[in-house]
Amino acid sequence: MPEYCKAERDGHILTVTMNRPERMNALHTHAHFEMSEIFDDFEKDPELWVAIVTGAGDKAFSAGNDLKWQAEGNPTDSPPAGFAGLVKRYTMTKPVIAAVNGLAMGGGFEVALACDIIIAAENAFFALPEPRVGLAALAGGLHRLSRQIPMKQAMGMILTGRRVMAEEGYKLGFVTEVVPEGDALEGAKRWAGLIAECSPVSIRTSKDVVMRGQEYPSVREAFDADYQSVAAMRDSLDFIEGPLAFSEKRAPDWKGR
Repeated sequence: MPEYCKAERDGHILTVTMNRPERMNALHTHAHFEMSEIFDDFEKDPELWVAIVTGAGDKAFSAGNDLKWQAEGNPTDSPPAGFAGLVKRYTMTKPVIAAVNGLAMGGGFEVALACDIIIAAENAFFALPEPRVGLAALAGGLHRLSRQIPMKQAMGMILTGRRVMAEEGYKLGFVTEVVPEGDALEGAKRWAGLIAECSPVSIRTSKDVVMRGQEYPSVREAFDADYQSVAAMRDSLDFIEGPLAFSEKRAPDWKGR
C-alpha cells in the first residue's frame, strides 16, 4: 500500500491524494515513485477514465520539492514520468484534474500545470519561488506556464516568484474555476462527472489531438496531420453507440473502446 499518497476509485474516476500534510504535501523520492506507479496503473486500467489530483488537508495542494529532505542529504531521484510521476507523462490521453486547496508552490504548481483542468479554492495560491532559493522551476513549470498564459504575465511570475491567488489565476487563464474554500475536491469531482458523461474514446482522442496539435507551427499543419487516436475512435464501439443512442433518444452506454 502507498505510504505517501492515497488512491481511491469511484466508478470511472480515480482520486489521487498527496498525503504528507505534516510537510505541506511536499514530495520526496518515495512519494514520486508511489505516484508514478499509481498513474501507470491509471493509464492501463480501461475502467478508469478520469483522474483527480489533490493534497491532504486544507492548507496545501503541495509545497513542491521537499527541501528539508534534500538538505538532509537524502537522494532526490524521480521516476521516468518525472516529478509526482506526472509532469513528464506527455503521451497520456486520459484527462487529469487538479483540485487545489491552499498553496501550490514550486513543484506543486508544476503538478497542477501538468493537469488538464485546475479547480482552485478561493484560498488557493500559486507560485514558482525557486529563484528565491537558488533554484529554477525545471519540472515543466517554466515551459507550461509560458504556454498557458500570456508571456509577459508568465515572466512576471517566473522572474519574481510572486504569489498569485486563485481569482487572479482565473483571470490570467491557468485556473479553470474558482470555488469556495473547502470545495476544491467537490468541484473537481463535478467536472470529472461531466467528463465521464462523454465517450471516453472521444475524450482521449480530443486530448491527444489538442496536445499533439500544439507541436505544429500552424493550425493548417495541425489540422492536416494524421492522428492514430482519430482512427482508433472511428473503429471503436463508442463511435457506433453515440449516434445510435442519440437517434433512439436514450443515454449512451459507453464501452470506452
